[in-house]
Amino acid sequence: MSKLDMTSMYTFHDALRRDLRHIADVTARPDDDPRRVLATAVGWELFKKALHAHHTAEDEALWPVMREALAGRPDGLALLDAMEAEHAAVDPVIEAIDAALADRESGPARLGELTDTLATALGGHLKHEEDEALALIDATLSEAQWLEFGQASGKYVGPDAPRVIPWMLDGASEGAAAAMLAPLPEPVRATYANEWVPAYKALDLWGARA
Repeated sequence: MSKLDMTSMYTFHDALRRDLRHIADVTARPDDDPRRVLATAVGWELFKKALHAHHTAEDEALWPVMREALAGRPDGLALLDAMEAEHAAVDPVIEAIDAALADRESGPARLGELTDTLATALGGHLKHEEDEALALIDATLSEAQWLEFGQASGKYVGPDAPRVIPWMLDGASEGAAAAMLAPLPEPVRATYANEWVPAYKALDLWGARA
């Protein structure tokens, strides 16, 4: 049984997978140019922002702590190498998608190929992390170190919290949402419920209202 509460990791991963499905839906629409829809989609920008914050927090506040703790353990260090390589493989695909969105000569077929690549690369990374890395984190870090990573994650989200937190909890179970909101001060939880969630729900995330 896990000694660390991994709710935040699974909840964030589920939100990323949810958006990968939305991205696939946009690129499969027969009656719209997916480049036009995705280029103006609030959801695409929010997905990129949340993913960047999540991976930056891991790269700068989680993997280095793990490396220090795993010194002399080649198997563990190799897994961390894989995590970092998988992160690095995702960014160029996102950049290529943005380039395709801005290129009038790039057709929907090219965009579909790139979004499939993104789904494969990111989906594979999330599964690898859940299957192997989370257990290693649980076996290696103290609760204090894990909480420090959580605080660092919040720092990287920073001023985007009013959108990223409702984004992360969109579709999450009641239990996961409660666990994620519990550490927040009561005034912030009230602001989340009364202001952040309504504003998030008002967004046309994926051009469905276009």
